[in-house]
Amino acid sequence: MRRLELYLHIPFCVRKCAYCDFLSAPAVQAQQEAYLRALERELLSFPGKEAYRVSSVFFGGGTPSILPGEWIAELMGLLHRKFRIETDAEVTIECNPGTADAGKLRIWRDAGINRLSLGLQSADDGELALLGRIHTYEDFLRTYEAAREAGFANINVDLMSALPGQRVRSWEQTLAQVLALRPEHISAYSLIIEEGTPFYERYHEDAVLRERGELPRELPSEEDEREMYRVTERLLGAAGMQRYEISNYALPGFECRHNLGYWTGEEYAGFGIGAASLLKTNPKGAEASAELRNYRGKAEALVQIQNNCFETEAKFEESACGYVRLRNPESMQAYLAGDFSGREAMPLSEEDRMEEFMFLGLRMTRGVSEREFLERFGRSAEEVYGEVLRKHCADGLLKREDGRIALTARGLDLSNAVMADFLLE
Repeated sequence: MRRLELYLHIPFCVRKCAYCDFLSAPAVQAQQEAYLRALERELLSFPGKEAYRVSSVFFGGGTPSILPGEWIAELMGLLHRKFRIETDAEVTIECNPGTADAGKLRIWRDAGINRLSLGLQSADDGELALLGRIHTYEDFLRTYEAAREAGFANINVDLMSALPGQRVRSWEQTLAQVLALRPEHISAYSLIIEEGTPFYERYHEDAVLRERGELPRELPSEEDEREMYRVTERLLGAAGMQRYEISNYALPGFECRHNLGYWTGEEYAGFGIGAASLLKTNPKGAEASAELRNYRGKAEALVQIQNNCFETEAKFEESACGYVRLRNPESMQAYLAGDFSGREAMPLSEEDRMEEFMFLGLRMTRGVSEREFLERFGRSAEEVYGEVLRKHCADGLLKREDGRIALTARGLDLSNAVMADFLLE
């Protein structure tokens, strides 16, 4: 049986944050309930479950925690009936402070959810208000303490640096306050000014100035932003947390297994509007063709994914890779109507997979294995990327040690520029 990760997208939130460009929005309860029914139908439409064992489940959003606890428990029950979920599977739910009380947290634990991801962003209430967050730091503390009392022994805290007007000292205080709580995992991201958000209207020109190496008016300078990265690594390292990915730190054994699956190319199935999947077929499309034909005579609800792949079967035959990426449409109206036929299906080429192996794998501080590259693709990393590797090793941005390729400390700071060079023409 092949390992499979499941992602369930809950696109609802109390209020849209000023920096957020995720597929999410507020909604009345009636629409939320209709969405849950459509999500259940989509889960039931996933065929070929016998081929998989589920290693992780992730409820993301939006804000999954705004749903009634019983609804999440209902979804968990459906997942256990539909899929073979490993006994030690990692099951995560994202939670905004103030949206989950003790009762809801206990329902989640009883349903089998064993990992909580709390979206704090900052311990400074002024910074939280600027971001448009619905909670205060005290709200976060109450939710965190209730989660511990409910039995959650694996908690991630999301933090965001390089906020408008933020100083290195403020960021350092946020880190110190969170570390005093001893969470098992911290995700520390730098703010990105995304087009289409209120922050883009306010701070886009500032972001452009910083990209040019000029001094922005309200955003932290490039040097301050890098100092925040250095402070993060120093303080979290001193607390025993290992940086295992560009923006993620964990106590030993508490790395996010779901995200590691994404970065190492494991298969995953996404459910909900806008959700993506990565599914595997045999080389040259042989398995794809056989499975699709087996399902053609069955009920339409059981073949939605395969039908979309079937339309591109000829492309499978041309690909030695045998992977397909699927993406659900973003139309809420179509999704609530149970119309999943609008999925995009894109068979991946061998070059696509090589690119992803490198620029996703290099996100991890351990880097990528040269032996695994050879085993997967029948060609060495040197043969495919020799010039790129020599260039960035000479510049001190990459290192090759013990059969692995990884970013150096300086390379982690300049990771986007390095990874761009692994895109094949």
